[in-house]
Amino acid sequence: MHIPDGFVDLKTAITTGVISAGGVAASIYKIKKIFKARVIVLMGMMAALIFALQMINFTIPGGTSGHLLGGALVVITLGPYAGVLVLTVVLIVQALVFMDGGVIAIGANVFNMAICGALSAFLIYMLLKRISKSKAMFYVAIAVASWFSVVFASFFAALELGVSGTYAMGVTLKAMILVHMVIGVGEALITTAIIAFIDRVRPDLILTRENIFEREA
Repeated sequence: MHIPDGFVDLKTAITTGVISAGGVAASIYKIKKIFKARVIVLMGMMAALIFALQMINFTIPGGTSGHLLGGALVVITLGPYAGVLVLTVVLIVQALVFMDGGVIAIGANVFNMAICGALSAFLIYMLLKRISKSKAMFYVAIAVASWFSVVFASFFAALELGVSGTYAMGVTLKAMILVHMVIGVGEALITTAIIAFIDRVRPDLILTRENIFEREA
């Protein structure tokens, strides 16, 4: 899903870059207002974990492979503002050091994965949690939010490619979304397994249970 340079036109790169910069700035403001040093340390650890997990690819039908995006994982554990910042750092390092995603397209990739994908996961997770406070619903909310985060991010990536004229809009939307609907299943399974482990050994690290995000909204 990482868009390389040359696949989005200049107006799309600038527009998404401006929106992403605004989202990152707002997240920095919120983090400074809400969180203490402990969460900054957790953000660094989560960024390292996502880097490591993204190195593991799983094969899906049609000769395509996928890997964890990590948006749902980080926002469900550390909240939406930390999630945006962690994924932004991961995406910037991937583009500058590992050439995974374009430098000019950083704004588009941050918009798709760190803002649209991660924040949609957080909203879906919080909405589903309100239905029931049971442990079963907790895990259902994680799985559904993880799946949607991948599909939602792929939708915007396809939209940007279509708007830029890289591929026909209909073809791009169909190809991207169908593939990422399958990749999203892997995302849901991995994310749910990791958070289940955290919930068992260190439940205090799942900060979204404190509801500080709703109070600050």
